Amino acid sequence: MRVPLDRQRTTPLYRQIEAHLRRTIASGALPAGSRLPASRALARDLGVSRLTVETAWAELVAAGLVAGRPGSGTYVLAPPRPSARTPDERWPAWQEDLAARREVGPDEPPPGRGCISLASGQGDPALYPLDGLRKVIRAVFGRDGSSALEYGPAAGDPALRRTIAEVLSSQGLPARAEDVLVTSGAQQALALASSLLARPGDPVLVESPTYSGALELFRALGLQVVGVPTDELGMRTDLLEPLLLRHHPRLIYSVPTFQNPTGACLPALRRRELLSLAERHNVPLLEDDYVGDLRYEGRAQAPLKAYDRGGRVLYAGTFSKMLAPGLRLGFLLADGPVHAALVEAKRLHDMATSNLIQRAVKAYVTIGRYEAHLRRTVRLYRRRRDALVAALRRQLPELRVESPHGGLFVWVRLPDGLSARRLLPLARAVGVDFAPGPRFFPEPREGDPYLRLCFAAHEPEVLIEAVRRLARGVRRAAGG
Repeated sequence: MRVPLDRQRTTPLYRQIEAHLRRTIASGALPAGSRLPASRALARDLGVSRLTVETAWAELVAAGLVAGRPGSGTYVLAPPRPSARTPDERWPAWQEDLAARREVGPDEPPPGRGCISLASGQGDPALYPLDGLRKVIRAVFGRDGSSALEYGPAAGDPALRRTIAEVLSSQGLPARAEDVLVTSGAQQALALASSLLARPGDPVLVESPTYSGALELFRALGLQVVGVPTDELGMRTDLLEPLLLRHHPRLIYSVPTFQNPTGACLPALRRRELLSLAERHNVPLLEDDYVGDLRYEGRAQAPLKAYDRGGRVLYAGTFSKMLAPGLRLGFLLADGPVHAALVEAKRLHDMATSNLIQRAVKAYVTIGRYEAHLRRTVRLYRRRRDALVAALRRQLPELRVESPHGGLFVWVRLPDGLSARRLLPLARAVGVDFAPGPRFFPEPREGDPYLRLCFAAHEPEVLIEAVRRLARGVRRAAGG
């Protein structure tokens, strides 16, 4: 056993041995039942007296962490609750500073076993194309060998970049391969763009409500988040210019297609108005198109980037939502000098996205499996959306529910007087979980009447049962 000892410290050596063993036991590295080294052997290895080790052992016995067995040795007992750090174990000043700066809200207990979770932000794991991905990964190894495991270009695999450009162009967004940057998921795309374009203290405009991961990212970067009101069609662009004049933001972040969390789809007129205002006020736009392919009805809307003629829009997309979130494969489309700056930021951040995953996804998309997978997924998710919306309207008619034309979520408004934060523990108690509205708003209190329900991860009969449980929680919250 290695125990780091600092003989220059004033802390006695037996205390240092004891403190190290406390930490090791508390972390689980020494689980219950582990046998500690004999005191004579450990004293020899550490270059201390046997009495020093035995004194440390005695302190651990007194604390109830270990116990001796006659003729057998000393063993770790069942793990105790984590204890506070002792005065000689204070965090360094820079650690204490980080802890003081971090905004920590009240912990939410996790849902219990058997709880139906509608809080997820992803699709159904049962639909992940395991066989297809397994085949293309095997084919990549057969073709490329060990080169598939080497670093690739920071901007991404050239063949995948060409494929992404072709896919986007086929969807009405003319794109060049040289303007594509492959990222480790869409979240990294948002992080690279926002950290490049804004500095701590800078204002950024977002829809209110918006994607919680973006809010958390902007707050972590020290940005001043300003909400733009929304309605059933998305961002209220008629209210945008006064905010631009007042705050002079460094960035506008928008999810115009099947917005997270509301599912709203911004009409073409508002899209053009948003871009026009961004051009007039010289503000870049970060467009997050996380599930634009998941359309269940209506006409496809061209992305904001399709209207962009001056390099104003940075377009972020992902394959992770449709294929499997663990692939961590996204991309940014950006033209002009900002593209080179983003590539350099990507290189400094993590060198490059996995070469193997890029080549496998390129092969999967190119041979047409992606389109077939998309059609099947859209068909299944449409049925699940319909089942959830119908169950909500039947069992909870007092709720305001909009049926989204695409995406993963149904956005629900509670009746006056009910709060999502009050409802959440009551809903979990009866076996259903959801994402409470406050986490999606720049001003969390505005989200109290709302909740987001993900329909993609469950079959219709499970969704119907989830709504039945939710109705029980709502009645309890209302005092009925």
